[in-house]
Amino acid sequence: MKNELRNWKMFKVETLFTIKKGKTLSVDNKSIYAGDIPCINGSAENNGVMCYLNASIAEIGFTLFKAPALSLSRVGNSGKTFFQSKDFFVADNAFALKAKEDIDERAYIFLSTVLNLETPKYAYGRPIKEPVYKLVSVLLPATYNIEHNNVYKYSDDGYVPDWEYMCAYIDSLKNKPITTKVKQIENVLDSSTWTEFSLGKLFKIEKGKRLTKADMIEGTDNYLGAIDNNNGVRQKISAERLWKPNCITVNYNGSVGEAFYQSEPFWASDDVNVLYPNGWELNKYIGLFIATVIKAERPKYNYGRKWKKEIMKKSIIKLPTKNGEPDWTYMENYIKSLPYSDRI
Repeated sequence: MKNELRNWKMFKVETLFTIKKGKTLSVDNKSIYAGDIPCINGSAENNGVMCYLNASIAEIGFTLFKAPALSLSRVGNSGKTFFQSKDFFVADNAFALKAKEDIDERAYIFLSTVLNLETPKYAYGRPIKEPVYKLVSVLLPATYNIEHNNVYKYSDDGYVPDWEYMCAYIDSLKNKPITTKVKQIENVLDSSTWTEFSLGKLFKIEKGKRLTKADMIEGTDNYLGAIDNNNGVRQKISAERLWKPNCITVNYNGSVGEAFYQSEPFWASDDVNVLYPNGWELNKYIGLFIATVIKAERPKYNYGRKWKKEIMKKSIIKLPTKNGEPDWTYMENYIKSLPYSDRI
């Protein structure tokens, strides 16, 4: 299906959802009420899940939100939404968004994708405030239905979201189950024995280059921005000068600390640092291992702190070692041992 945007209309978030803020979860209560119900916070990974709690935490004021619904990161990865297919709790760095009418799970998935386009507005540590977010307008497929609109008050001109179209669009997306020949095994990492290395010792670090919208030409080359998804690729452009692949890119601004292995030539924006191996051989397996380790440093750079090149050179990460040097073979074999690694 092709999206015909001329049939879309603007709708305010407050007409689409009921928004509820989460509650502060202390370390003690996280342990006391441990269970199997997901608790969502401001994470950009793992569908926003911070931990798992049991239903009895309701006795201290937590609300169990019924699925289907969306979660919204309020602080940290502000604006990031996830579809929640199971009942869930929300901590204080997130909101729960429940549609005002009963809609299908597929419509929620469609809405989540559209709302995630708003995340750049909340870069640089800007938190989301509920009164402001309610007034955000998003473009959605729409149909004219004055009677339905009078019930839910979506707009002043009789248009309502076209839920059937959204569901049909999701159904039209081509996909097939991902399979793997790698068996699930018990493979626990013990980082207590790892050794510290500075990123400046491991890598030659280059800063990306600013490219204004006026200078961007549509094309087939990857343009990397300071985002937390799509391997950092914000859009496709045409560029004569590109950074060479087989490296790791790390956001120094925006979604600071997001790290990705790059296997194709790209243009890095000035919000991105590019890391090339300094005297050793990098491959995609080692790259994915180290990128994951680098991502663990992200909490240090929340709330608008930038990970500048000079600071990054001095930053320390811990890696598996052998004879005092990084154990590249171990890192590669570890990634290869994971399910779905044969699809990399």
